[in-house]
Amino acid sequence: MTDTKTTPISADEYLRKILLAPVYDVARNTDLDFMPKLAERLHHDIWLKREDQQPVKSFKLRGAYNKLASLSQEQRDLGVIAASAGNHAQGLAMSANKMQVKATIVMPETTPDIKVNAVRRFGGYWVNVVLHGKNFDAASAEASRLSAHHGLTMVHPFDDPDVIAGQGTIGKELFDAKRDIDTIFIAVGGGGLVAGIGAYIKQLNPDVRIVAVEAEESACLKAAFEKGEQTTLDKVGIFADGVAVRRIGAETLRLCQQYVDEVITVSSDEICAAIKDIFDDTRAIAEPAGAISVAGIKKWLADNPQTERQQLAGILCGANINFHTLRYVSERCELGEGREAIIAATIPEQKGAFREFCAALGDRTITEFNYRYCPKGEASVYAGVRLRRGEDELQEVFSSLTDEGINWFDLTDNEVAKQHVRYMVGGRVDDLPNERLYSFVLPALPGALDSFLNTLGGLWNITLFHYRNHDAADAMVLAGFDIKDDEKAEFEKHLQTVGYKFEEETDNPAYRFFLKS
Repeated sequence: MTDTKTTPISADEYLRKILLAPVYDVARNTDLDFMPKLAERLHHDIWLKREDQQPVKSFKLRGAYNKLASLSQEQRDLGVIAASAGNHAQGLAMSANKMQVKATIVMPETTPDIKVNAVRRFGGYWVNVVLHGKNFDAASAEASRLSAHHGLTMVHPFDDPDVIAGQGTIGKELFDAKRDIDTIFIAVGGGGLVAGIGAYIKQLNPDVRIVAVEAEESACLKAAFEKGEQTTLDKVGIFADGVAVRRIGAETLRLCQQYVDEVITVSSDEICAAIKDIFDDTRAIAEPAGAISVAGIKKWLADNPQTERQQLAGILCGANINFHTLRYVSERCELGEGREAIIAATIPEQKGAFREFCAALGDRTITEFNYRYCPKGEASVYAGVRLRRGEDELQEVFSSLTDEGINWFDLTDNEVAKQHVRYMVGGRVDDLPNERLYSFVLPALPGALDSFLNTLGGLWNITLFHYRNHDAADAMVLAGFDIKDDEKAEFEKHLQTVGYKFEEETDNPAYRFFLKS
């Protein structure tokens, strides 16, 4: 990678690189589709750049091919290497096959088979897949070691001028297709996409607004902007894995500081709602990272009402979604749209109580209702309610429940409730005063669950357990343990030793309502 601290690439040089990038040897000039249903709802014109139409279903093909094309013949003869668990791996594999360059791609052992097989299929004879380590950091370290040992050229997924310029060709196509765009919304992981598009668009028309959109759980650009320098996040979310980057690139940050006007973040539920919006208008199924730009458009308009009709564009940057993830998306999209709320409530354990609870909700549709008999006079219910008018209507629901003397709690933004507790209602037990609740992220490896149970279950009694995996590299676990107060420090010290990502959830209201002794 170029050392941008001593040899920064000029704006003119980036423009030249983008204009001369030979990406169309493998990539296609993708469609810019109008989104009529979303436009009607938001009262602005919404356009979507369809990078899901690329042969590898992602924009990453552009940057990877442009990087290979920039190498000397000697570098190509020695071969290239990259670490990736997703779209960059597939883009590089196809590029290496096209240019007949030997490529080694290091992927974590946790990478789903569908992604590993796709890389092998695109790369054919020219690609060697190495599975190493339980996470991306371990795979990246191994790629660096192999690069140094064998003299292989590293193809970075985003922090490289030639990769950035390859992604910048999207900006050229977008500008050629529609020159009256007011604002472009671009998903950010490591920043290569927004840096490349921004470098092109801002030189041709500085008045076009560039809005970078990040997942709330992976907002490394926002953190860097706030501190004025690269910042490493302690952890990142796993839902939008295509943008799950802990540290923005050095060169991409330099360009973002020049060309990005604003950074906003969106939640997982908002991303799910955007996936549905894209499907409704185009019948394309975006991956979570691919829908982030549309989620950003909706959030930006809600926070920045526009008096004049705007021309707004988003980049559907990828569509490599695991099929089983769609169940999660379907569960959460209405929440992300503000069309559903999740409520915990306490009702008397008597005949007619459920009817009275429903009456307090008015004529609103109940989307979910979880309940189990409680012999102690009061029962907690978990209810989903369909909303037509968003937050204002939700406040009306709460007022109505309060007026009827019903004790309630809003769980709409409670991740433990939505991820785990909704499937566990009725699991309350008596006489368990020392139970403590923890959430974990486990690698979805064969034997990982057994290892977890053996490591912790042999030392502390497990009192509650719920495991979820949507065919991703990581699984979510909610577990309860019988831990006395004087044992907590020892327990958490042990967790630090074994390396599980964890967070205590004992005070979570969803736990208190439905599961706590």
